[in-house]
Amino acid sequence: MEKDFRAEIGALVQDRKQAYTAMSDRIWGFAEPRFQEYDSSRLQQEYLKARGFSIRADLAGEETAFIAEYGSGKPVLAFLGEFDALSSLEQEADSTERRPVPGKTNGHGCGHHLLGTAAVAAADALKTYMESHGLLGTIRYYGCPAEENAGGKAYLVRDGFFNDCDAAITWHPSTTNKTMMADKYLSNFRVFFTFHGISSHAAGAPELGRSALDAVEIMDIGVNYMREHMIDEARVHGAITNPGGIAPNVIPSEAQILYAIRAPKVTQVQKLFERMCDIARGAALITGTTVDIKQVAAYSDLINNETLNDLIQENLERVIPIGYTEEELDYARKFQSVITELDKEGLKAIAADIGGRDRKKELLETPLWDFIVDRNSRYGGGGSTDVGDVSWKVPTAHVYVNCYAAGTALHSWQATAQGKSSIAHKGMIAAAKVMANIGAELLLK
Repeated sequence: MEKDFRAEIGALVQDRKQAYTAMSDRIWGFAEPRFQEYDSSRLQQEYLKARGFSIRADLAGEETAFIAEYGSGKPVLAFLGEFDALSSLEQEADSTERRPVPGKTNGHGCGHHLLGTAAVAAADALKTYMESHGLLGTIRYYGCPAEENAGGKAYLVRDGFFNDCDAAITWHPSTTNKTMMADKYLSNFRVFFTFHGISSHAAGAPELGRSALDAVEIMDIGVNYMREHMIDEARVHGAITNPGGIAPNVIPSEAQILYAIRAPKVTQVQKLFERMCDIARGAALITGTTVDIKQVAAYSDLINNETLNDLIQENLERVIPIGYTEEELDYARKFQSVITELDKEGLKAIAADIGGRDRKKELLETPLWDFIVDRNSRYGGGGSTDVGDVSWKVPTAHVYVNCYAAGTALHSWQATAQGKSSIAHKGMIAAAKVMANIGAELLLK
């Protein structure tokens, strides 16, 4: 029975490969940023509606969020999709030189065009399998906006759209194939600190001014000193989003800094956030300014589910190796030659961690890593995802599948350039099969 359902579901995904490839390529072309994924969301809604799913859209205050549903009763399985692009990563497809696309300001440097489409494909194939075999249960595709820098899934969790789910299944494009362990993701708050002072002429009447930029700089110094007294796993990084102008002879009356605050547990992030609020208030007191504090995003840490991790591992082993042509290997080598020197150094470290002394050289000479990384490997992590918020509500399966040349950094123009390649498409199809097979097992058992 197990062999039969996997073969049948794999064939269903493969048969519609052209439609899924076209969908992912179109979303790559839309390249819409967070909360503005109107065309991407509409494309997926129209496809799933035509395939017999019911649609609920404009959810949790997010215009581009939607749920496509089929079936009834338990279990309720959620396939999580994303489709938001990243700012400043516009790039021509397949080009090994930095070539921004005229008229574009965003690009799919994190592979969300692949991520969402594979989840659509998994739900689509599983629906057909359920119809053919009379299986009971409910499957949903969640079109989730604004994973980057906003945590769109958290709003859906907040408003109860996962309350009746029994399991959630998702993936992420990567340079490896791996069962993703929860401890690789960090909880994350994103917070704006906006200081308000008094403007004056810096030479003619400096005593009348109160510099908001001074407050930003003093806060950042305070945060730097705080770093000595954080846990090793925590991370704090900031960007001055408003320096208060470009005229040095005008004391700025407003300035702003945005921080990302990360740690393994959301409770740890909360404590760091509270300390940083004190630092901000101290900076305001020192400079005679005031400060407004606005938290704009929060990502919870991801909770492991070992039963689902076992299912991921088992089904990942059914589709890996993916298999690449010589042309695809040559394509990957070309992109390896244009990644940054820092990324090349990082690749060496990853190869040493994954392959050890015996396989490091082999891995560095292999442009596409077509094997499964040990699920307990130290490699990976450091980032944050709003999938964590779902995992606090619903047991969640999360898998990585290779879509890029080894060493490619996500959030880079090199990743954007590879986003329409046959390598990326193969990874997307493999991920869809893994997720659909997990869903079938949960329905059958």
